Order: sequence, then C-alpha cells, then structure tokens
Amino acid sequence: MPDFLSKLLGRKSRKVRCTLAKTYRVISSASVDDLWQTVVDFADVSWHPLLARTNVPRGLVPKPGLIFRAVTRFCPIPIRIFVERVRPRELLSIRILAMPGIEERIIYQVESTVWGTRISYSVTLRGWLSPVIWSFIRPYTAKVAEALAKAAEKAAQGSSGKKTPPENSVDFGF
Repeated sequence: MPDFLSKLLGRKSRKVRCTLAKTYRVISSASVDDLWQTVVDFADVSWHPLLARTNVPRGLVPKPGLIFRAVTRFCPIPIRIFVERVRPRELLSIRILAMPGIEERIIYQVESTVWGTRISYSVTLRGWLSPVIWSFIRPYTAKVAEALAKAAEKAAQGSSGKKTPPENSVDFGF
C-alpha cells in the first residue's frame, strides 16, 4: 500500500495532447493560376465558409512570416493567422492562433492533373480543446475546398468572358 501511494504522489502531471487531422480534395475546371489567385487573396474571403473578413489590404502577396487578423462567421472575436510556408502556385501553409489550448494548421495544395486542377485542403487541430472545436467546425471545413473551387471557377468565367462590342460600333480587327 505505501508503494502505491508513493507512486501516486510522485507521479508528475501529464499533459493531455490531442491531434485531429483531415484532408479534403476536390477537382476543379479552373486553372492552377485562377485557383492560386483565389487562395492567396486574403482580402476577399467571401467564398470561405468559416472566415467573414480579414485586415489584409488588397493586392498583398502572402509571404512566410505574415501575421494578420481575421474574424470568423461564428463569433466576432478576431483570430490571428500566421503564414508559415508559401510555394507559389503549389502550396500555402498557415497557422490559426485563436485561443490558448487550440492550434490549427491549414494547408492548401493546388496541382494540375489529367482530370482538372486538384485542390487539397488539410486541417490539423492540436491541443486539449481540439475535440470541442472540431465538433463545431467540422461541417464547415468539409465545404472549404468545394467553395474554393466554385469561387475560382466563377472568377475564371468572369475574367475570360469577352466583352461584346456595342451594336453601332465597327470592329476592324486590330
């Protein structure tokens, strides 16, 4: 019995560590360039099911070390987003620092395939609050890759659409 008590009292506290990870993939008809422009345009996150707005100025190209604020659609509490890695037209890795006890890493990968352009959206949650947070954001994270593909396809259609000349104008083909 004394041996049991000494082991119990001498035991150091253990940290509870929990990691949850999931990857979502979607094939899109948009080009790699159109998808990449949609991913890195942090000023316009209207397509994103989780983010409402950011404080990033238009035209800012994300580089490793960039830290900015964003507001989620759930609550008006601002979160910090840190850009970890950028490989242009390939990969963007960011960390979301919302509150103590939770750390979220998101990786966007864009690659060209025979069937179209594949978008991979990987989410990794770490911390003791990750099961609780995951239960709230899980339905929305499943929609991010699909929403990204639709936004890029819509942007590609808008930019590639030819302007029709007015009926009274003459086109000389220059």
